[in-house]
Amino acid sequence: MRHRRHHPGRRVARLTPRREWLVHGICGLLYASGVAWIVLHYFLRQPGEFGEQPHPLEIWSLRLHGAAAFASLWLFGLLWPIHVLPAWRTRRRASGVVVAGVFIVLIASGWWLYYGSGDDARAPVALAHWAVGVALLLAYSWHVLRGRDTDDH
Repeated sequence: MRHRRHHPGRRVARLTPRREWLVHGICGLLYASGVAWIVLHYFLRQPGEFGEQPHPLEIWSLRLHGAAAFASLWLFGLLWPIHVLPAWRTRRRASGVVVAGVFIVLIASGWWLYYGSGDDARAPVALAHWAVGVALLLAYSWHVLRGRDTDDH
């Protein structure tokens, strides 16, 4: 197992630039594909012979979102020992707890949408999933900015 070197003036829970880009990339893909699905599903439906039809890219945005969701689960496992636990020990937890809590809600609601929803529950769970997902941008931004602010001191 490889141990991280401690750099003076750098918090132990700080990610390496490469891992930070990985986190931003996977989270960005997850967010963008989810927003793309919302726009395609609700605002860009197309007229068809039998009424409105889904946009042709809607299914592809959903497939990309599912792939990014699996990648984010892997990412959460990667971050647990190198970022979450060390940050927890420093007692600087507020923004991380919010991000992790929102992420857990998204995992549970995403699982429900994929595996467990009946027709009656699908609409409210879907609405909650994408509303919380859109709000995650605020929590994620707060977490990143708070971490950078801490590094500057």
